[in-house]
Parts: sequence; structure tokens; C-alpha cells
Amino acid sequence: MPVKNKAMLITYSDSMGKNIKELQYILDKYIGDAIGGVHLLPFFPSTGDRGFAPSDYTRVNPDFGDWEDVEELGKKYYLMFDFMINHISRESIMYQDFKEKKDASSYKDFFIRWEKFWPKGRPTKADIDLIYKRKDKAPIQGITFADGSQEHLWNTFGDEQIDINVKSKVAQEFFKDTLQSMVKHGADLIRLDAFAYAIKKIDTNDFFIEPEIWDLLESVRKILDPLHAEILPEIYEHYTIPAKINEYGYFTYDFVLPLVILYTLYSGNPKQLAKWLKMSPKKQFTTLDTHDGIGVVDARDILTDEEIDYTSSELYKVGANVKRTYSSAAYNNLDIYQINSTYYSALGNDDKAYLLARAIQIFAPGIPQIYYAGLLAGENDLDLLEKTKEGRNINRHYYSEEEVANEVQRPIVACLLKLLAWRNRSAAFDLQGDIQVSATDKNEIKIIRTSTNGQDTAELTANVALKTFTIKENDKIILIEDQTDTKDI
Repeated sequence: MPVKNKAMLITYSDSMGKNIKELQYILDKYIGDAIGGVHLLPFFPSTGDRGFAPSDYTRVNPDFGDWEDVEELGKKYYLMFDFMINHISRESIMYQDFKEKKDASSYKDFFIRWEKFWPKGRPTKADIDLIYKRKDKAPIQGITFADGSQEHLWNTFGDEQIDINVKSKVAQEFFKDTLQSMVKHGADLIRLDAFAYAIKKIDTNDFFIEPEIWDLLESVRKILDPLHAEILPEIYEHYTIPAKINEYGYFTYDFVLPLVILYTLYSGNPKQLAKWLKMSPKKQFTTLDTHDGIGVVDARDILTDEEIDYTSSELYKVGANVKRTYSSAAYNNLDIYQINSTYYSALGNDDKAYLLARAIQIFAPGIPQIYYAGLLAGENDLDLLEKTKEGRNINRHYYSEEEVANEVQRPIVACLLKLLAWRNRSAAFDLQGDIQVSATDKNEIKIIRTSTNGQDTAELTANVALKTFTIKENDKIILIEDQTDTKDI
């Protein structure tokens, strides 16, 4: 089915129930029409990074189910799958065949062979320093072939994630076969994970390299367009880069919104939020939370450096049980651009603040995406964090059906589900419709959404200091959050 203008859930296959079949049962029984789409985080056999080191795209991880389960989910929800265009696992057929046969392998050009990539006498220290790296050393990993010879391969991320030579014919054939298979099995939207790292070019920082990056995206679009599937390029960076991608007609993420809303609710100042909402593109998915942390760099220059520092500091103070060490090497996280926390805990586990944050997201331009922990207003999972010493696991609780059944009874979750269901069926949230935003010096912001034909309106009026708000549809009050209670009318 085509991408629908309905809220999309982000979840792992085993985060709400133990597998895809249980996930669908839970969604049908407890979540209902609050969501219309599902981003099913990597469900292929993988050797690391919670699925982001795929070894075989032709199969579903048997722990999660099979293709029939995926396709059944797709009968009710539009689906997004991840394609890791930058890398693949060391356990893949490609890597194993290359390791065994070296230059006799059909995959001898599938990977970026470090020594062959550079001209004689390079790379120099300046070359290495120039690369936009995700670790504090050259992005390489050794490979020992069956004949005993050794080389190095380009390796941007974890040890299991070996970078692909996207310019090679063999890789391009792999892309085509894999993407077509994904659509065949129900993907309506393909999330291109880490695509900005995929182009490597001498004398550049090897990140979002133009014009080659546009050629890569266009090659994917040519594969998917005839199949009526869309692309969502994933990138955490300064907001001007996603804006540029959006101008080329692709869906993008709004990774600015999470930090801007936190700043707004911490400070009681709505003006920066109003500024961003007026600038924000319409063909996008909005987020407050994802399987990654809360982005920081994305909001730079929408928030000043001082406002970012203030927000980050407040997050560590206000956010329930959030410590700076949770985003440090002590918890296997060297990413300085993201903070590890659930969004609910980032707001101090405060129901009123959290509901207002979600109301703002719903009224922002684009289609709301909501992470499973956010859908259930989940607190930081400190037990899982300490057990695994993985910073991002603070936001990756495993919910059983019994837990979900209990969570949806909480007033904050029940109200959020009703709010999302209302947004999904309201004609006012037409993606091409009008949006008007105004802010005052009295901590107030007003957002009005109007359908393209002008016949339907939705209005959010909020005091971001008091965390109170009113929602109207066509002048009829839908929801009032006052200082004492939430009134669903």
C-alpha cells in the first residue's frame, strides 16, 4: 500500500512481544487506530548493532518469524524497512566468499580495499584527519585471506559492519535485487541507513559528497519508482542537509524537533519552536524519539549554542536518572551528538509536559513517527542499561504483552493513543495544507492546520510554561489540558 498520512510506529520485532506475530496481535488488541504504519527496525539475520549489521537480506531472522508474518503485518499497516546501503556483515556471503577466494571472488570489488583506494604514498595523516569518522582511528579493518595474505577494508562503524563499494557493478546488482525483494515482501518505504557515509572520494571528508551522493540516491529511486515505493534517507546532521535532500523530492526526517521542543518546555520560551515550525518542510516524518539517542547537532542554528548547551544541561538534570556517563565510552557510546534517554524521562516523567510535547509533534508539518517506548510513555530502563553497558539500551525496553496491557491503562498513554487516532482521521492534517504558527511573549504558541480545500481546521493553543493547552477541530473543542486535569471532550 502507498505511504499514508497516518502516524508511524518505530519498533523492533521483539520489543512489543517476542516476535512479529506477537507484535501484530498486540497492535491490534491494544493500540488500534492510533498508528497507520510501522517502521519495523532491521529484522534480518544480523551479527551486531541490534540488526544493523545484516548478514542476509533474503531471510527474516527466525527468532522473529518469517516473510509471511511480515507480509501479514503489511496488510494492515504501511511498512518501512531498513536498507544499510553503506555496509554489510562480515558473515555475509559476499565477505565470506571474498575472504576465501580473494581476487578470484565474484565479490572482489564489493568492498573498499583500503590499499587499492589510495594512490602510492597515501593516505597521509592529513588524509586520515580529514575523514568524517565515527571512531578515533582510521576507518579500517584487517582481513586475512585463505591464502594467508592480508589487506584492510574500509570500516566506518562497528567491527561487524564492513563498508560496501557502492560504485561497483556487483554492489549495484545487489542493491537492485535486495530493494526489489523488500518491496515484494511489503515495504512501502525504504529507510537508507547511514547513506551519507556511502561515497568515498579522495581529498574529501567522505561524508555526504556531492554530486555523487545525488547519483546514488537517484539510482535507488530508479529502482523503487516503478514499484511505487518511497525512499527516506537517514542522516543526523545540520538541518540544512535534510532540507537540501527534501528539495530533491525525498521524504526526510525532522530531527530538529526533539531538542527544540525540550528547549521550549524547559525554558517556557516558544519563539524558537515557532521559528522552526514556520521553516519546516511538509514532506517529512517528525520524530521526538527513535532507537538512537536524542539528537543535538541537528538543531544547531535553530537554537543558539547557548540554548543547546542549556537544553543539554537541563536534560541531564531534569531527565529522570539521566547521567552524562550514559552517553560516554563507559556505556559503549562515543557519539557526542546524541543523548541517551527516553523522551518521557527527558521530560522528568511528567505526564503534562509529555502530552504537550506529543501534541506539538502532531501539529508540526509532516507525518508523526513515534518510537514504541514513546508510545507507551516509557521511563529509562536502567536495569537493561546496567546489564548490557550499552548506552542506547536505556531506551530499548522489552515489553511483554502483559506490560503493554498495563501501560495502555495509564491515563497518559490512553490519552496519547486517542490523540494519535484523532490526528489520523482528521482532514485538517492534509500534508499539502496550510500551517500558521504564532508565538507570544507570554509563553504561548498557537498552531493552526488547514486542509488544502480550506474546509477543515485544527488548532493547538498552548502555554509552554504551564504545560496547558487546548485542541480544537473546526472550532469544536477536542481536548483541554488545564492545570488540574485532562478533559477529553
